[in-house]
Amino acid sequence: MDRNRIYLFDTTLRDGEQSPGVSLNLDEKLEIAQQLNRLGVDVIEAGFPIASPGDFAGVQKIARHVKGPVIAALSRANRRDIDRAWEAICEAESPRIHTFLATSDIHLQYKLQKSREEALVQAVEAVKYAKKYCSDVEFSAEDASRSDMDFLVEVVEKVIEAGATVVNLPDTVGYAVPEEFGKFIRTIMERVPNVDKAIISVHCHDDLGMAVTNSLAGIMNGARQVECAVNGIGERAGNASLEEIIMALYTRRSFYEKAVAVNYEEIYRTSRLVSSLTGMVIQPNKAIVGKNAFAHESGIHQDGVLKERSTYEIMSPELIGLSRSNLVLGKHSGRHAFNERLQELGYTLNEEELDRAFNSFKELADKKKEVTNDDLEALIKDQVWAVPERFKLTYLHISSGTSIVPTATVKLAIENMVFEAAATGDGPVDAACHAVDKITDIYGKMHDYKLVAVSGGKDALGEVISHIEIEGEKFNGRGLSTDIIEASVKSYINAINKYYYEQQRHAGLNQPEPSGEERS
Repeated sequence: MDRNRIYLFDTTLRDGEQSPGVSLNLDEKLEIAQQLNRLGVDVIEAGFPIASPGDFAGVQKIARHVKGPVIAALSRANRRDIDRAWEAICEAESPRIHTFLATSDIHLQYKLQKSREEALVQAVEAVKYAKKYCSDVEFSAEDASRSDMDFLVEVVEKVIEAGATVVNLPDTVGYAVPEEFGKFIRTIMERVPNVDKAIISVHCHDDLGMAVTNSLAGIMNGARQVECAVNGIGERAGNASLEEIIMALYTRRSFYEKAVAVNYEEIYRTSRLVSSLTGMVIQPNKAIVGKNAFAHESGIHQDGVLKERSTYEIMSPELIGLSRSNLVLGKHSGRHAFNERLQELGYTLNEEELDRAFNSFKELADKKKEVTNDDLEALIKDQVWAVPERFKLTYLHISSGTSIVPTATVKLAIENMVFEAAATGDGPVDAACHAVDKITDIYGKMHDYKLVAVSGGKDALGEVISHIEIEGEKFNGRGLSTDIIEASVKSYINAINKYYYEQQRHAGLNQPEPSGEERS
C-alpha cells in the first residue's frame, strides 16, 4: 500500500448541491460527474438518495453511466436509508455506501437525544448492515472534531471492526484550527489499535476560512482520503476546495511528499462547468481558478513575469488547462480556427454542438470587434450545456425611462408557433418577465440575480445568473447577451425551460412535445 497516495473524495454533487440556491437537474448532475471522472477523482459522492426522488434518480443515473471512480451514496445510520442508498448505487462499477452518525455530545444531546452507548451500537449496526450489500463502506462520525476523544477512539475502533473500509472524521462546523486538527488526526492514528485496516478521511468546512489548511494538516498526520468540492461549494461557507487541495499537494510536493492521481489540465474546465451549472459565480481573487489568479497589474510584477515567470507565478496556468493564446477571433474567423481555439480551451464538441456554437459565435462577432476566450467559454456553456428549449425568445422590445411606466413586448417561439404578449412592471426586466408569464402560463419568483461582465469593454457580453422559484422548486437560470436586459430575460426563460423539462421527465413523456397549435 502506497502511504504517499492521497485519495480525492469529491462531494460537489452532495454537499455542494446543498449550497443555498443550488438545484441541479439529472443531466446537469451527470455532466458534472462525467467531468469529475475526466479530472480523475477517486470517489464521487453522487448524492443522498433518501432525501428526495430527484436525488435518488441522480445517484442512480450516475451509478449507471460513470465508470472508473468509486460512486458513493450517503445514508444516515439506519436500515431504511441504507436500503435506499444501495438501491441507487447497486449498478455502479465500484459502489460505496457512506453512512454517518453524529458523535459529539452537543449533537447527541440536542439533535439525536441519544446516549454515547446508544450511538455506538447504532453506528456499528449500520456498518454491519451496509456491509451485507457492499464491500466498500465508509463511516462518518459527524462533528468528530468536537467529540470526546476517548469516545471517538472507541467508535472508530468498533466501526472498523464491523467492516468499515474508510472512516471519515469531519470538522462539520468548521471549528478546528490547523495545529489542533492535525493533532486530532494524529491522536486517532496513534490510539486506535486497528486503524491500519481502514483509510482515515477528513472532511473540513470553511466557516473560519481554514477548510483547506485543516485538510492538509489532516493529511500530514495520517489521513489518506480528503473530502472536498469543486470551487469549495457546500453548506454555509462551503467545503475544502478540490482545486486548492490538488495544487497545494502538487506545488509543494517536496514538503508534503504526497501525491494524487488527477488530470491537472481538467481543473479549470471542471471549475467553470460547476460554476455555470450551479449558478455560483467564482470570485475574481479565488485561488487557482479565479479570474485574477494569474493576472498581474503591478508594473514590477509584469516586468518580473516577462523576464522569468517563476518570479511571481508559483504554478503554470497551462497546467490547470488555462490557455493564454493571443490569437484574436472576430467576424472573419473561420470554423477551423474557431474549433482549434475551443480545443486549446479543452472543449471537444461533436458536429451538432460545433454547428450551434459556431453560429452563436458568428452572431456575437457581428456585435463585438474581438471575441475573447472568456466569451467563447460563455458561448459553450450557453449552447452545449443548455436544456431543450420549449420556449425561445425571438423578440424583445422595452419602453422604459424615469417618468414612464416600464413596458415590455415579448415574442416567444413554441415549436413552430410564435406567441406575443405585453406587460408592465417595476422595471424593464420585471415587465418582460411578466410578459413571459402570460405566454407560458408558468409563473416564477426571482430569489437571486447576478449580472457578470464576461469580458471587458463597453461591448462586453453580460451573463445573468438567476435563481427562480416555480411551484415550490428552485431552478438556476442563465442568460447571455451583449444587452443586459435581453440576458436577464433569457435567464428567466432558461429557468422556465428547466422547470418544463423536469415536469416532462417526471411525467415520463418521451414522445414528441405538443405543437404550439395544440397548446393554444
